[in-house]
Amino acid sequence: MPAEPGSPDQPDFPVRETARAGSVPALDERVTHCRACPRLVAWREQVAREGRRAYTGWDYWARPVPGYGPDDAALLVVGLAPAAHGGNRTGRMFTGDRSGDVLYAALHGIGLASQAEATHRDDGLRLYGVRVTAPVHCAPPANKPTPRERDTCRPWLAGELRLLRPTVRALVVLGAFGWQATLPALAAAGWPVPRPRPAFAHGAHVTLPSADGGPALELFGCYHVSQRNTFTGRLTPGMLTEVLSRAARAAGLRP
Repeated sequence: MPAEPGSPDQPDFPVRETARAGSVPALDERVTHCRACPRLVAWREQVAREGRRAYTGWDYWARPVPGYGPDDAALLVVGLAPAAHGGNRTGRMFTGDRSGDVLYAALHGIGLASQAEATHRDDGLRLYGVRVTAPVHCAPPANKPTPRERDTCRPWLAGELRLLRPTVRALVVLGAFGWQATLPALAAAGWPVPRPRPAFAHGAHVTLPSADGGPALELFGCYHVSQRNTFTGRLTPGMLTEVLSRAARAAGLRP
């Protein structure tokens, strides 16, 4: 049966609800109700039903995962999507999986996180001047959202960027998928993106001037903190710390 107009199942739900969100917390709350991508909804709920032996007894979040961190962040870190047994289980970005272990340890090491561990939503973790988010808010099968799912979810990221414009000064994008998904969101949020679009590379750095004469945004690329990258040494803790530190300094933070 077709979804009713205005329901969270409609493809235009992210567009409509983003326009109504007047603050980052309001946007975060609206994100959690989205059901605009049927394949992702089915997958996140299947994972929650089936679980994993290591997480027996967990009540999985099994909803879209909003960004995490202060709503006046100067630095934004953008990943790919929640992990099936990570964010989809805990309800917080990069929490409860090995990618998060690496990311939050690095943020803690430069003084932007209160602790190195991120295990659940009530573990006491606090971020200082930095917020983490993703261009796709639901866990995708095989960690691979489709282009259509990426585009349907884009208004959430564009809205988050618009709401952060008064304070955000630097952005770290983890991985090529996130880079490709973030550039159109940046354009929609008011930062002109040059043509041809900047190519992703680890350590890439692009300055995006504001369309309205406001502060520029410093955009940095970094390999994703996936197990594949960290286990093989393609991304080392030192490499991650170096990019995060450069971005933090560009944002006016003092790592």
